[in-house]
Amino acid sequence: MNAHLGVIHSVLPAVVDLRVTVPESHPSTRNLGSERMGSGTLVDAEGYILTVHYVTVGAQSITVTLSDGEQFPGELAAQDSETGLALVKIPGRHLPFIQPAPPDSLSLGQPALIVASSGETGRRVSGGYVTSMESYDGHWEYMLEKTIRLTAFNPGFGGGTLADFRGRITGVVSLNLNEIGKFSLAIPIEFYLQNEQELKQYGRVRTRPQRPWLGFYPQALAGHVVIAGVVPGGPAEKSGFREGDIILRVEKKEVRSRPELYREIWKKKPGERISFRILREEESLNLEVIGGDRWDFYRS
Repeated sequence: MNAHLGVIHSVLPAVVDLRVTVPESHPSTRNLGSERMGSGTLVDAEGYILTVHYVTVGAQSITVTLSDGEQFPGELAAQDSETGLALVKIPGRHLPFIQPAPPDSLSLGQPALIVASSGETGRRVSGGYVTSMESYDGHWEYMLEKTIRLTAFNPGFGGGTLADFRGRITGVVSLNLNEIGKFSLAIPIEFYLQNEQELKQYGRVRTRPQRPWLGFYPQALAGHVVIAGVVPGGPAEKSGFREGDIILRVEKKEVRSRPELYREIWKKKPGERISFRILREEESLNLEVIGGDRWDFYRS
């Protein structure tokens, strides 16, 4: 038990509280609101904080509070909607930080800790075991081929630290999953390590092939993919997609699941046309969409 307390106390100083304000006019406020609270992890002594994309997208101002109460103005340094990660930068040197664990250092059944902010100087901790490293697909045009799922409920705000029992960060806690009991999903730290230099230098990942973004919310239903909503002003809405449309084919390829849909769409590039066959109120229609760039859309 004392060893576990030692790990927790080594992690706590690097876990920060984030308070983010976003202009009401920003397109993300419709789903995420204009006042957001999050957690983050200092990942180096120069003040870079790793968190989740949905907390910071569109940020106008960011207030960062350390566990000792010291506050800093934060700057949004990088966004990566494809992995779901973001970087915030605060001024300062010799700040407390957590070393990353090597990629693939976690294994099934291994214990892990979540440390997250519960408000300014408040921090909460929960523990559990890794149950899965399978892929995850979300309804916001998001899919990771690898995630970390564990038997612990996120005790605080999104973006918290997933740490191993050596006090190293192994992932960024993104979602609570209420499938059976209490589970959390974390983005593996390797997605940050693979792109760290580009994120710090350019604010985004430039060398990775860019995916087209359509601005819709697909849901799986009875062996089909149904559009549950569209982003106002996004490519899908401009091209005539409506809530309730059932996607039958993409580029003549039949799709019956969200991963199949995403993989077909992502064969194209932003700016290219993508053809769809949809079913709307028992009528089959053809639609063409020009794929957009999500980074540009949400940066504006």
